Amino acid sequence: MSSTFRASLLQGKVAFLTGSSSGICLRIAERFAEAGAAVMLHGRNQDKLDAACAGILSTGRTASNVAADVRDYAAMAAAMQKTRDLFGPIDILVCGAAGNFPAPLMGMSANGFKAVVDIDLLGTYNTARAAYEHLRKPGASIISISANHASIPYPMQAHVCAAKAGVERLTQVMALEWGPEGIRANLINPGPIDGTEGMARLAPTPEAREAVVKTVPLRRMGTKDDIADLALFLSSDAASYINGAVMVCDGGQIHLGARTLGM
Repeated sequence: MSSTFRASLLQGKVAFLTGSSSGICLRIAERFAEAGAAVMLHGRNQDKLDAACAGILSTGRTASNVAADVRDYAAMAAAMQKTRDLFGPIDILVCGAAGNFPAPLMGMSANGFKAVVDIDLLGTYNTARAAYEHLRKPGASIISISANHASIPYPMQAHVCAAKAGVERLTQVMALEWGPEGIRANLINPGPIDGTEGMARLAPTPEAREAVVKTVPLRRMGTKDDIADLALFLSSDAASYINGAVMVCDGGQIHLGARTLGM
């Protein structure tokens, strides 16, 4: 997607993105800002948020940030109110806060399992529920950043599989219940994305990276731009009739099913 075409796609729009102090969601925020949106970055680390926000502001775009824990509904409600007060109604909501660590079922504590479910699933609910009264109606677009874990069982990832399956159904219920008010809700399921904290944890060695690439029919990892461009499309008027969809962006990996695990 050319920069000239992108430049005005989201002119005058307001976007709130959880988990956007780094990684995929920061790249989405940067892409939204390039397309003319005012973006509110969210995370838990104020220093990282300030640095990410400064990067966007240095390009002449509009951005601010707010630190809050997605597991804390009151904190998320305050974050949404701050966004509304600063920029106006929210046009785009990206639910991207997530947690992950590799561990077998018998190798993780109940608290470890709960932490991932709380960040991913409860965090998505808190974010969307707190944002609801501030969403532009009609016209708002909600995007949940999920994963193929929602439909493929991965060993060492029971907590993530459970959380992402919940995120998928929750987002689709939003599409059903809020659709009549003109609010669209969709999901993006990224495949292995290079340069992310998650991939660094799941494929920490050159050998592990090579093994991951072999599970992708396109024989490469995705880039943060691959996901950012898809999010930009889903947030634009070009996707105005897409609601409740699961948009897989993984180079075809999902179609190999259990073969991606060497089974």
